[in-house]
Amino acid sequence: MSPEELGFRIPLGEWIETGVDWVTAAFGLLFDAIRTVLVAAFDATEAVLTGPPWWAVVVVLAALAVWAKGWRLGLGALAGFVVVIGVDQWDNAMASLALVLVASVIALAIGIPLGVWAARNDRVSATVRPVLDFMQTMPAFVYLIPVVVIFRAGVVPGLVATIIFALAPGVRFTELGIRRVDREVVEAGHAFGAPPGRILRQIQMPLAMPTIMAGVNQVIMLSLSMVVISGLAGTRGLGREVVSALSTIDIALGFEAGLAVVILAIYLDRITSALTSRSPVARALATTAAR
Repeated sequence: MSPEELGFRIPLGEWIETGVDWVTAAFGLLFDAIRTVLVAAFDATEAVLTGPPWWAVVVVLAALAVWAKGWRLGLGALAGFVVVIGVDQWDNAMASLALVLVASVIALAIGIPLGVWAARNDRVSATVRPVLDFMQTMPAFVYLIPVVVIFRAGVVPGLVATIIFALAPGVRFTELGIRRVDREVVEAGHAFGAPPGRILRQIQMPLAMPTIMAGVNQVIMLSLSMVVISGLAGTRGLGREVVSALSTIDIALGFEAGLAVVILAIYLDRITSALTSRSPVARALATTAAR
């Protein structure tokens, strides 16, 4: 028998809908301000990536790859971006890259301090953990719906949904990295009279940096994985192209846009992984392991 036939049904969805309507009406001015800031950040980042000639941006991105990892990665990045240009997805790829960069920066700006707080306070950690579990396990399509209602269709719902989806690794990896710092090292800092803030800046954060950078990598990868879903909210970029290809059964367009997403993912993953290995602690650990 169905819940209705038994006379028992929890109207949870209706409560959530009522709550979203109330929040939208009560905090409309705040949401408008957030929308303005996010649109300005996205437009500025996109202008930086699409304003110059494509070849200049490709050279800069390839040079960044050479600096981070070496000439092989730089050559691979150059070849990949030439393919993106060849399939006429350059502007869409740069729009998606702008979305990933803005969402990742905001997610890390929230996640890293929250992870530090959770690492230093067990109550905060116990409170944050189930919230992060909920954010990671809830399908992105579900919280995309109220975000669209609050911020209306466009780039902002895609950004907000991406931030929510990608926030958890930044918090978790930061907390993990700080908690894994040897207690004896921290106690030595206390013994020399260092205040907690200085211990955090000069001992815990540097030693936790490889783990934190791994979290940065995951935040960026999760942000990129939201590109297609954000296209459903009207965000311009590769996600909108994939959605359009799906709705029209355009195999060629879907493959070209999907290939551009893959190239972006490989590039961002290799760059962030290389930056992780460049930290002083990571180099010291690599040198110790090689002996």
